[in-house]
Order: sequence, then structure tokens, then C-alpha cells
Amino acid sequence: MSTTVHSAATFFQSSESEPMNPTQTVPAAARAGAKPLLSLTGVSKTFGSVQALRDLDVAIAPGEFVTIVGPSGCGKSTLFNIVAGLEEPDAGGRLDFLGRECKARDLLGQVSFMPQRDLLLPWRTVIDNAILAVEMEGMRRADARRMALDMLPEFGLAGFENQYPHQLSGGMRQRVALMRTFMFKRDLLLLDEPFGALDALTRTMMQRWLLDVWQKHRRTILFITHDVDEALFLGDRVLAMSARPGRVKLELTVDLPRPRRPDIVTSPDFIERKRILLDAIEEESMKSFMSTQGRPA
Repeated sequence: MSTTVHSAATFFQSSESEPMNPTQTVPAAARAGAKPLLSLTGVSKTFGSVQALRDLDVAIAPGEFVTIVGPSGCGKSTLFNIVAGLEEPDAGGRLDFLGRECKARDLLGQVSFMPQRDLLLPWRTVIDNAILAVEMEGMRRADARRMALDMLPEFGLAGFENQYPHQLSGGMRQRVALMRTFMFKRDLLLLDEPFGALDALTRTMMQRWLLDVWQKHRRTILFITHDVDEALFLGDRVLAMSARPGRVKLELTVDLPRPRRPDIVTSPDFIERKRILLDAIEEESMKSFMSTQGRPA
């Protein structure tokens, strides 16, 4: 990834008339007047006696890359299941997508969703796994394969189209799964810890590669991670979730230059944002830990 080397003084991108506050809650696209692609207002979700989400408010602007971090059990996956149309929230909240109020079930098939596991079918080749979603949607197999062949180089898979999943490394399997997600052309992509099972070096390379792909396609991405560095390196904005019942405790704007160099993680401004996030997450993690004490095993 080539870019001009920026000095540390330029990492905070703010105007002279309005000093940048790293904890400001309004994303750049929203400040510019962009209408949210997706918004959730007062959304709660209860499973029996357990409330997973409570009065959650989230707004995502078109083309924005938003990352989500938080303690285990804070409702991140529940949020994704609602946005993917797999779970209906409790009564009283509101969902809006593409400027219209909707039910969660109306979002089923309207967003691309990649879960933690790649879910590649072992009996299908790379190219046939990549086209699975669009093939099921009704695209002719021959047309889907032609489109996939054109995309293989961009996803680092040229020459591997006839390989099977067991012949691929973990990073390559994830690229196939992401290619399948991008081929299913939707305005919003939900990525649930797609790099969580990879080794540190592969994970770093995949993060840089994903940013390259995102900057080319400019899809809106909502990305769950447990890695604070990953959340900051990828996102325009980071949402830090509270302990259960989950809500957004902190929205952290990441006004760092793009394309992002690997060494940005050592810049003073990156480290300051990391400190803010870690403080928020540690407090919520302690709440989550203390709430489990004294319960039967």
C-alpha cells in the first residue's frame, strides 16, 4: 500500500475553526449531511429473563466503515442478527433502512452477512464457493462464474479457482468468504470477526487488504471485533458496547488519514484513541465479570 508519509502532527484531521475531539459522536459523513443508510433507535432485545440489548441507538452513514468492540456477551452478535433480519427486536424500538422504517424481517436478504466461520462447502471449488450466494439468488451459473473470474485477482485468488477449501490457508479461505460476501451486492456488509481465527501476521495482512477492497468498492461495513487495534486501524468510527444489556457506551471518531499505513498503530494519536477505548472496555468488562460472580456454575 503506497502513500505519502504523514507526520504525527497531521494524524488529527480537523479544521482550524473546529478542533477535532476524538470522542465526538457524529461521523464525518453525518456531519456533511448524509442521510443514514441504517439507523436503530431505542432497540432492545430480550431472551427469556435475559435482556441482551437495551435502548440501543446506532446510525450508520453510507460508505462508512464502523467497527464494534465490547466485552463478551454484550449483545454484538444479537445486534448483527437483528440487522441481518434473523431476529426481531422487542416492541418499542425503531429500525430505518434506506430512509424507510422497517421490521427486522424486511432486512433479510437486503444485507450481506459474513459470520465468524468461513462456511465454505468442502465439495465446491473456490470459484463455486464464491458464487454460491448469487447463484442461489437466481443468477445463471455461467454468468456468475464469469463475474467471479474477473474478481479473483482483486481478492488474491487468481490461479486458485479450481482448488478446494482443504487446499487453502486460513487467510485464503477468508478471502473466498469475503469475495462471496462482496459478490452478493448489497449496500451494507456485516462482518462478524472475520479474522479472529487467523495468526497475527496473516490477520494484519488481511486488514490491509480489506481496506484496499473497501476503498475501491465503498460499501458500508459494520465490523465486529474483540481487537482494539483492529477496530481503530479499520474504522471511520468505533462503537464501544457496554456490558449486558448492551448499548453504545462510547462512539469514537477515528479521523486518521487513509490509506492507512501499518506504522500508524505506533502514532501518538492512534495510541491516545486506544487508551480511551481500553478504558471504556475495561470498565464494562469488569461489570460483566462481577455480574457472573456468585452464580451457579
